[in-house]
Amino acid sequence: MKFGLRTPSLKRSLKARTTGRAKKVVKKALIPGYGKKGVGLVKNPKKAAYNKVYKKTSFSIWDLFK
Repeated sequence: MKFGLRTPSLKRSLKARTTGRAKKVVKKALIPGYGKKGVGLVKNPKKAAYNKVYKKTSFSIWDLFK
């Protein structure tokens, strides 16, 4: 588990801003419940718990500029 500052990746952040947007629009139109809050907890509770702790214990370099 990572504690503290996450190291930024320019490649990953660019990919997240471009590729994922098109996929999200298609999946949201086809799959009912996709992108709704709390569905991750139902589908995979172990991963959801890990992600919740990870989000609270680490921070991005961009969070420092907010």
